[in-house]
Amino acid sequence: MTLPKTTLPKTTGRNTTEANETSADQTEPEQDDAGLNMVMLRGRLSRPAELRVLPSGDRLVALELSVPRSGAKTESVPVVWHDAPAVAEALDVNQAVVVLGRVRRRFFRAGGATQSRTEVVAETVIPARQAKRARSLVAKAKARLEAAGAEGG
Repeated sequence: MTLPKTTLPKTTGRNTTEANETSADQTEPEQDDAGLNMVMLRGRLSRPAELRVLPSGDRLVALELSVPRSGAKTESVPVVWHDAPAVAEALDVNQAVVVLGRVRRRFFRAGGATQSRTEVVAETVIPARQAKRARSLVAKAKARLEAAGAEGG
């Protein structure tokens, strides 16, 4: 299956905005058997947003999202948001949010051993109470899925 060039951001882990998603330098080259890595979550923050400054000077906001499951225990999902806007640091415990992003597993050395962590890299995080923006985000994700499905089927 060959997917058309998409408006998905490059896998640099950087947050993008609508304005630059459509620019040529933000478009992945067309590849055979290209996949789609997209996740959408709705849940509540189980701890306050945490600003982290990496050794490179890059900033990210770490979130821990609690996502309830029908008839099962709530699941905890780690989310990182690179180049998040300043308002992201004000997100607080129990605030409901909607997240659009991708799943990433990263490997690192700690204590002399290789470890890994699976997390969601957020492209967009919005308060769930902003219903119009949340619906728009869902529509954006649906359009990406339909575009990928139309090309593959």
